[in-house]
Amino acid sequence: MDLISTTAELTAFCDRLAKHRVITVDTEFLRETTYYPLLCVVQMASAEEAAVIDALADGIDLEPFFKLMADEKVLKVFHAARQDIEIVWHRAGIVPHPIFDTQVAAMALGYGDSIAYDQLVERVTGHRPDKTHRFTDWSRRPLTDDQMHYALADVTHLRDVFAALDADLKKRGRSDWVSEEMEVLTSPKTYDFHPERAWERLKTRVRKPKELAVLIEVAAWREQEAQSRDVPRGRVLKDDAVGDIATHAPTSLEKLANLRSLPKGFDRSKWGADIVAAVQRGLARDHGTLPKIEKPRSNANGAAIVELLKVLLRMTSERHAVASKVIATVDDLEQIAADDNADVGALHGWRRELFGEAALALKQGRLALAIEKGRVVKVDRDQRAT
Repeated sequence: MDLISTTAELTAFCDRLAKHRVITVDTEFLRETTYYPLLCVVQMASAEEAAVIDALADGIDLEPFFKLMADEKVLKVFHAARQDIEIVWHRAGIVPHPIFDTQVAAMALGYGDSIAYDQLVERVTGHRPDKTHRFTDWSRRPLTDDQMHYALADVTHLRDVFAALDADLKKRGRSDWVSEEMEVLTSPKTYDFHPERAWERLKTRVRKPKELAVLIEVAAWREQEAQSRDVPRGRVLKDDAVGDIATHAPTSLEKLANLRSLPKGFDRSKWGADIVAAVQRGLARDHGTLPKIEKPRSNANGAAIVELLKVLLRMTSERHAVASKVIATVDDLEQIAADDNADVGALHGWRRELFGEAALALKQGRLALAIEKGRVVKVDRDQRAT
């Protein structure tokens, strides 16, 4: 088995792969105790060879790998590519392009929502991958033969999966669907994450501008603290604590100490004063500069419309063998229920043709749903089931 542990070996390997139209790529990393993922192993394959790159080897320079990731002449095939791309973006400031994500392609072909790699391999090739080392510690050295076999299998089976999915997409005329998704996945905006936008990740619901202002400042402080210490966000402050602080806006250490969501004594730590300062910055913000808080849906029948749209979405998904998640999200449905001109993916491009037009027709009463012979069917104004 090929284990690459020097820059010279990596350069030669990447030069050979650069001569191929398509390569497969995967990474192994750890991020349980860090903010930034620790890249441990990279495995790549062409139609002729495969190798494992020890990203933690002494003195190795990964520049040849990053150069290959940016090579526009080579299609990089991943499965569930977002975290792999995030690593390359963090380490090298580039986004791999062009790419093909087999998980996204599988959703477009009806394999379900976010199918796992081993399940996709088994369904496409009939081979059942060994999952023994899925949660192994990839930072430990030396790498074992079993780890090497596992890592190489990830990219060698991926060659067969890609070939099958790519052919199926072309046969069904859905290659453009996946291409649209790849443009989003390879946009630097997807990975260029700034602390002032950290609040957007939180599920905390704020109702007042004052609460939103405090939430923005406290979430930004936590993000910066996690980045500077290279620890997970939750190690600095739990999500529920951030939301609690936004709601109560403690302007002193004494008031901070009264929050039950914070560990006992947290107010006396070195971060207590930082949090109070963030709260005060939030309270001092001009509300006119804040993002708009989404107002509750005014449509009294909104919930019922959403439920009908869910039925239509499920029906569309099954009829066309496309994962519902890739057609529309629940948030899409809620926005469509509230606004015919909602700026959501389900009302653009192929999604509008497949689902969006019917969704609007259903909402506007130009389309109905009925049960016929035990299955849901669409009924137009002429009462013809489709």
